[in-house]
Amino acid sequence: MKFMDLWALAWRGLTRRPVRTLLTTLGITVAVASMVVFLSLGEGIRKVFSEQLGSIGPDIQVSLTGITQGISLHPNVPQSLVTDLQGLGPEYGIRAVTPVVMAVRGGMDPKQSAIFYGLPPSPGISAVFPTVQLGSGRNLAPGDTQAGVAVIGAKAAENMHLGLGSTLRLNRRDSVKVVGILKPESGLVDTMMFVPLSVLQRSEGAQGRLSMIAVKLNDPAQAKPVAKKISVALDVEAQTQSDILSFMEKTMRISDAVRFGISLIALIVGGLAVANTVMMGVFERTREFGTLRAMGARPAFVRALVLTESLLLALVGGVGGVLLGLLGIWGVNAYTQQLADINAAALTPRLTLLALGISLLLGLLSGLLPARNASRLPITEALGRV
Repeated sequence: MKFMDLWALAWRGLTRRPVRTLLTTLGITVAVASMVVFLSLGEGIRKVFSEQLGSIGPDIQVSLTGITQGISLHPNVPQSLVTDLQGLGPEYGIRAVTPVVMAVRGGMDPKQSAIFYGLPPSPGISAVFPTVQLGSGRNLAPGDTQAGVAVIGAKAAENMHLGLGSTLRLNRRDSVKVVGILKPESGLVDTMMFVPLSVLQRSEGAQGRLSMIAVKLNDPAQAKPVAKKISVALDVEAQTQSDILSFMEKTMRISDAVRFGISLIALIVGGLAVANTVMMGVFERTREFGTLRAMGARPAFVRALVLTESLLLALVGGVGGVLLGLLGIWGVNAYTQQLADINAAALTPRLTLLALGISLLLGLLSGLLPARNASRLPITEALGRV
């Protein structure tokens, strides 16, 4: 009964000051929602990479500068390295070696940005992206080695308003003709454009050089030991899918810390608002607390009452923040779906628990000082105040 009385009294104390309580709750709601939206970006990107990397990446990626050292913006891998890797094929169980040139085209409008992949027309896109399917037109063909043709992702076609037969400029001198459009994959491939290797090398001024070499193995489970052998034998960086995922996870943790730090400012402001609301309530209800003490309530009960009010504010604000955060996540995903056909934000169970836990901790810490002051009020002084 005492527990129920405690919560009933706390609720009554808050609803006595509806405007102040509402504004304080809104402050916590906005602070928690901002944290949820910021951190959901990390959760969403993790999900995208973990779900798609296995179907869009080679077993081993060979380059001169690994992903941990930063991605080179200009091809710097000698094409002769392809022959060296092919020579190691029988010994290391290498099934296929595919040279790749990559180029990024960006602009003020993100919809006009794209990733160009230069690949040998045979075996073509399937050598690196085995799950993609052609939606319309044709794929790269063995006779396209020097041809100015391109096969593009569905989202890239939509964003740039391209169709079969459209001309796509690589630079002021070079252009390609769209001969195929891939089926929508709801993933990263949808924003990519595939052209013959030599065509992209020429447009980038990178004849004889590559961005990286994709290696497929007979047994993908041996990727880790084979990558180590390749690194030692050829003095290159050979990284597996798990290496890339591990690096992405470390990067996302740093990014999460930065986003949480930004959110922490809003959370601190929300906590100060809670402390202010509860502290003002203590001063305004001095006689009430004195009456409770005169009726036999112990200081611990008064302290618990004030802390309960603070926790109630934080709980309502936390739940509201999660719901408002869901709305923000929906808005972010609506934009990224339109841009790249991916969900860049996700509200996971651990993020929900983190948001509610931080909200309650905020309420608890904000209520400690007001609760201490309320429990120490002398009965005679409290009853004597008007």
